[in-house]
Amino acid sequence: MRKATYTRHIVLLLLAVCCLAACTPKPGTSVRKAPQQPVIYPDYTDITIPRNIAPLNFLLRDNRCEALQVTVEGARHALTLNAKGNKAVFKMADWKELMAESPRLTVTITALIAGQWTEYKPFTWQVVSDELDPCLTYRLIEPDYEIFNNLTLRERCVENFDERIICDYQQVGNRCMNCHTFGHQNPQLSMMYVRGEGGGAVLNQNGMLRKLALKTPEMVSGSVYFGFSPSGRYVVFSTNIIIPAFHSTPSKRLEVYDKASDVYVADLQQNIIIHSPLLADSLAFETFPTFAPDGRHIYFCRAPHVQLPQQLEQLQYRLCRIAFDEQTGQLGAQVDTILSPQIIRSMLSANNQQLPTTGIPASVCHPRVSPNGRYLLFTVQDYGTFPIWHRESQQRLLDLQTGRLMMLDNVNSEKSDTYHSWSSNSRWFVFASKRDDGLYGKPYFCYVDRQGRAHKPFCLPQKDPSFYDQCLKSFNAPELGRGPVPFSASDVKRIMKQEGEPFK
Repeated sequence: MRKATYTRHIVLLLLAVCCLAACTPKPGTSVRKAPQQPVIYPDYTDITIPRNIAPLNFLLRDNRCEALQVTVEGARHALTLNAKGNKAVFKMADWKELMAESPRLTVTITALIAGQWTEYKPFTWQVVSDELDPCLTYRLIEPDYEIFNNLTLRERCVENFDERIICDYQQVGNRCMNCHTFGHQNPQLSMMYVRGEGGGAVLNQNGMLRKLALKTPEMVSGSVYFGFSPSGRYVVFSTNIIIPAFHSTPSKRLEVYDKASDVYVADLQQNIIIHSPLLADSLAFETFPTFAPDGRHIYFCRAPHVQLPQQLEQLQYRLCRIAFDEQTGQLGAQVDTILSPQIIRSMLSANNQQLPTTGIPASVCHPRVSPNGRYLLFTVQDYGTFPIWHRESQQRLLDLQTGRLMMLDNVNSEKSDTYHSWSSNSRWFVFASKRDDGLYGKPYFCYVDRQGRAHKPFCLPQKDPSFYDQCLKSFNAPELGRGPVPFSASDVKRIMKQEGEPFK
């Protein structure tokens, strides 16, 4: 008797599920053709994507939408998704089959709005075999002035929606921490810096964590921005005294500048600091250092000293370079200027690129060289060193072989685009953009093809396409890695209780 009752309940449940599925409206014969593409969020129209990306779930930006039909057609296979409401959410198995099926997919959306089915103009997804590095780390933080409570560093798999915390504000003594940086996209080599009293640099070497006190008496502060040499033996870093200041004009929110900053190199084997007066000039500010992939040069940004904050708008950084010998650990004897406001303007003119009459952003920050050594990606803004509150901040791409400077007009927005990093195959980079509302930063991925053309970027997909509408935190300083890091937030908590290894 019990078995019969149980079976009857199962049958009724299955019938109910089938009835619910049958209740999802589908287009009939009366469908209106719209001449325009649909307005979807995130904007996934006419983009290039890697075959290993998670499903591009999206929603139609029309609250009147009662139901959707999404058809994705390839050369040999088509997928049709029917859903109530305005959200399109793909099943993982169906999505993977799509990604493996065809290099070009045509997406058609038909929506039921106010009792009328409307078929929008199709758009395309170009699927490339050049994959993204599967892991993305970022700092999830409120986009406020000096509030960093509930700050976390997180790791997300871009191939699905798995996410975990790798450093928690509450587990490291309620301290602020800066971004997590990989050594050449290698998850076995990375570092982050926990600020405040008792803080220090947390170095990951094959899952073994070390707490480093990268601070000597002559330094103005501990490490802030850093990058690894190819061997991983050396790390170049800046020391910065960072000053926040508020604008009196309502169009600007916050300014952050360095009262002092210098660049040093740390030998992680011998625990010594390598320094040069060329990188610690009292008449200049040096910051944002990074190694070239071959380890033969260190790129960094330098600005002539000005009176701050009185002359803040005259603070313009140049892209510079100094030689480095990884065998001896010696720095070069001269600094070369690669880009300056004058050089940038002349390069653009030489490339026959039309220059705006109001001038161009030309203060350089955040240089990153692609792993193959071909391109140097950097951010420009009108002035200063803190681009996330500069709406005019944009990204530029310098071809180190040809000397060609690319404006990346199809990549940049009218709002802040900053903090980028490369994928290990040099075909992709990720950056933080505030293009949606000017307040919250989100990770965007951009494909650079073999001809050096940058394609339209797309936002990190989420399981629920309304996630970004509800998320009240910024994704800050995204970094791509070839795999998950071999430590957890608990491991960082334990190492932070130890004394930092001294350097001399």
